[in-house]
Amino acid sequence: MNKQLQDFARQTIKEGLALLPESAHRMFIKMYAGGTGYNMGVDVNMVVDEMAADHLDWAMQQVQRSVDKLSKGIKNE
Repeated sequence: MNKQLQDFARQTIKEGLALLPESAHRMFIKMYAGGTGYNMGVDVNMVVDEMAADHLDWAMQQVQRSVDKLSKGIKNE
């Protein structure tokens, strides 16, 4: 994935996360910052900035599904 696409994906993920509750941020941090020495108090945007490029597509899909569920009133588990 080229730099321009990576930047777009990171921005899209951040915008989606901004719409989600804190519980979704904690889950995102657990999933994507695991093993990197982050504690749960880290800013989710920093995790997005430091994610490996090969995780961006999947993360973007997961965040979009969560936003879609939230907009339909479905509780995110």
